[in-house]
Amino acid sequence: MHDQTIFSYQTPSGQRVEILKQSFPSSRKRPVKKIAFVSGIHGNELEGIYICHLINKFLKELKKGNPEAFLGEVHIYPTVNPQATASGTRLWPFLSIDFNRQFGNSTGDSPAAKCAEALIKDLKLSADIVVDFHASNLHLKETPQIRITEGFHKKLIPLSVHCNVDLVWVHPLSPMFKSTLGYNMNQCKVPTLVIETGIALRINQKFANRIFLGMVNLLHHLGVIATNDPPPQVNHPIIAHPSQVVSIHSEHAGLFIGHTDIKKNTTKGETLGEIVDAKNGKTLQEVTATENGFLFTIREHPLVYPNSLLYRIAKDILT
Repeated sequence: MHDQTIFSYQTPSGQRVEILKQSFPSSRKRPVKKIAFVSGIHGNELEGIYICHLINKFLKELKKGNPEAFLGEVHIYPTVNPQATASGTRLWPFLSIDFNRQFGNSTGDSPAAKCAEALIKDLKLSADIVVDFHASNLHLKETPQIRITEGFHKKLIPLSVHCNVDLVWVHPLSPMFKSTLGYNMNQCKVPTLVIETGIALRINQKFANRIFLGMVNLLHHLGVIATNDPPPQVNHPIIAHPSQVVSIHSEHAGLFIGHTDIKKNTTKGETLGEIVDAKNGKTLQEVTATENGFLFTIREHPLVYPNSLLYRIAKDILT
């Protein structure tokens, strides 16, 4: 393995910040496939950083014991927004810029815009396939899932089924997606999977370990690595198209008290939680499931206002 600095910049305080890439070369002159793992675009999303650590550790041990197993190349970009990661903040520090809105046709002169330009340029040269790890915000808990923008689904779903996620959510194109890393890499004909799991500023080891096994399986499936050991077994995900996902929102401001965790067998009418007025002891809203299906998003933050997102259900899907 070798490290490479793909971009660096100096902060107003004089500190030098480097964006690093960790590379595992192929044992062949012409690698079968080149794959890249990216994490830390948002500094409060720590689960992807931990998954990259697990991948790095696994590949180091494999390289040490069986270097010929590397038929392809692996590149890991473990923290592409290191200042935000160090402070545990979602946005690029000092400038309050969302780094995942700096890709595409951005012509900004900020360090974030220049770093985005350097990252996407390096990924185009280094990868045939990209996996972009994300977590949820502090308000919501997400089951391990891959999110695919409609239009890219025919190419990405066949890759997604090897990743050990619970759900593949195909959602409509929105203008805000056009400035993200995932959208722009897919537009450049580099298949890019956006994996979301867990919750911000937390690491759910169960979720992370599942995704790690999925990534090892994906490496085997792509022919990037080949060993005598069989690849990990993975679950086949639910495939949810836009019309198959419903959201449940709050009708009142108050304290949200959830009564259930993520589950695959929610039934219509089931009580999922309640919104209460703590001052007078009243229940303002009993929150119930609007469909049968897979409850894959749940609210973790108890303070809610009218129209706050509480749950998402992939309805009536069994496989």
